[in-house]
Amino acid sequence: MDERSFFYRLGKLVYQIDGVYEEYGKRCRVSSLNLLWILYALNDGERHSQKQICEDWAIPRSTANTIIKDLEGKDYIALSQIKGERRELLVSLTPRGKEFADNILSDLYQREREIYSELEAPEELLISLQKLAAKMQKIAAKGDKI
Repeated sequence: MDERSFFYRLGKLVYQIDGVYEEYGKRCRVSSLNLLWILYALNDGERHSQKQICEDWAIPRSTANTIIKDLEGKDYIALSQIKGERRELLVSLTPRGKEFADNILSDLYQREREIYSELEAPEELLISLQKLAAKMQKIAAKGDKI
């Protein structure tokens, strides 16, 4: 296999996996895949900055801001100031938001557990993908075309 075939196949696989999550979100009446990823990120019990969510999940800042404002209006998330930061806020699920996220994500987590149990070397797969992502991000940071 040459590099062109590799990246072509990789792209297809990434979008097929992404499509599975998008389809799951639709079945759960989640309005967008980005909303699903934000709930997924926040449902780990930690507080995250909006900036970090955008960077980790490749969500445009304006999109994340719109979703977060909507979730805040429904009392699903709380925003709090980061000490020493004027513009960046921490985002965390409220108890109501945790219930909302759990209702959406619990079946997904179960399906992921089933798939994970069938993987032969999940840690090795992640390490390889992390190395690949880091190399591609390095290229992108240079401003070169990928």
